[in-house]
Amino acid sequence: MTALIELKNVAKGFKSNDGSLRSVLEGVDFRLDKGEIVALLGQSGSGKSTLLRIMAGLIPADTGDVRYGGQPLFGPAAGIAMVFQSFALFPWLTVRQNVELGLEAAGVPAAERERRANEAIELIGLAGFEGALPRELSGGMRQRVGMARALVMQPAVLLMDEAFSALDVLTGERLRNEILELWDGGQMPTQAMLVVSHNIEEAVMMADRVLIFASNPGRVRAELPITLPRPRRADSPEVRLLIDEVYRLMTSATHVAGTVEEAPKPHLSDRLPEADVGRMESLLELLADERFNGRADLPQLAEESELTDEAMLPLADALHRLGLAQLSGGDLIVTPLGQRYVEGGHEFRREIFGQQLLAHVPLATFIRASLEQEADGELKEEPFLKLLMDSMDAAEAERVLRVAIEWARYGEVFEYDFHTGLIHLPESDVD
Repeated sequence: MTALIELKNVAKGFKSNDGSLRSVLEGVDFRLDKGEIVALLGQSGSGKSTLLRIMAGLIPADTGDVRYGGQPLFGPAAGIAMVFQSFALFPWLTVRQNVELGLEAAGVPAAERERRANEAIELIGLAGFEGALPRELSGGMRQRVGMARALVMQPAVLLMDEAFSALDVLTGERLRNEILELWDGGQMPTQAMLVVSHNIEEAVMMADRVLIFASNPGRVRAELPITLPRPRRADSPEVRLLIDEVYRLMTSATHVAGTVEEAPKPHLSDRLPEADVGRMESLLELLADERFNGRADLPQLAEESELTDEAMLPLADALHRLGLAQLSGGDLIVTPLGQRYVEGGHEFRREIFGQQLLAHVPLATFIRASLEQEADGELKEEPFLKLLMDSMDAAEAERVLRVAIEWARYGEVFEYDFHTGLIHLPESDVD
């Protein structure tokens, strides 16, 4: 196999507000070979998009070796194109003009630009819409324009960052299948593809290899080769087994470089999963129902609950963190405490939720302890945001604090005033 892109021991960090370095990627080893599709799965904030931008030459690695075609990569390369989750089209330009942008920047003559743009537009199924403006197109058609804009550059490597996630399920599946037909039919100029996704089924349907990315800092944690020929049937036993295995890898103890590490202990700056309390309870109730009798594999549970992988995995993670369920081998299992929780009334649930939050989420425990040391039992949110920003960017720190506040309000651990930005003890706990 010939490596088109190869990364060795790559690391990347960004400065926090206080000037300290926040590590986003560390020790990343990866190669993308000619003739393969690789899917990259991992939690939000794990550094997947940062890794893609390093491969595209859009940002440099801090340390490590990044090569394209065997040569060091120091900036954007002509043979690498990227398709983003957002369509990123210029609304005042027609379809053809949007597709031609890269060619124009490269100095390609007008006649050649038009010819190549028309070929790409036809290839991607947009013939007849060359003169349309983006506002006149559906979401699926706008993403096709993004695909055509990448393919018109005749890239050896196509990087897709959540390229189908902004589309509805049927449109995304249709576009994905059409891309695979072009790839397997040898109609694409591309020699290799790397697909970042949250959708486990999508990854299994597309890829020759699935990589599981770990977080804090981001690194390759596990790899699953897929030898099934394409096209693959989503309901086939072979595909379902592979989906089960990916779920298992994503929810099991961390595997890095062929070794098994102990699960990390809870930390103050843990990236809490985006999990709404109501949806957590609904999932736990479904799991405890007689249909599952307290145990279900995650793909089956996702199908029954009609949740996407992106929504399902954070809920399962949250229930696991709080000791209401246990993740084991790709299954979610109600714990005895979780069973009592399901059977209890509203006030009982809130009491248990609060107890488990203080026992298992250090950020909530730290905030509660800080409030108890104040005479009036209240503090501004800014110090806690600054503390989180030592290990994550501002947007992620804001998100994590909002999750902690939501959980704490439900568990009556502390309250939050949305008008003043003050976090305070519940009235019942203030002397």
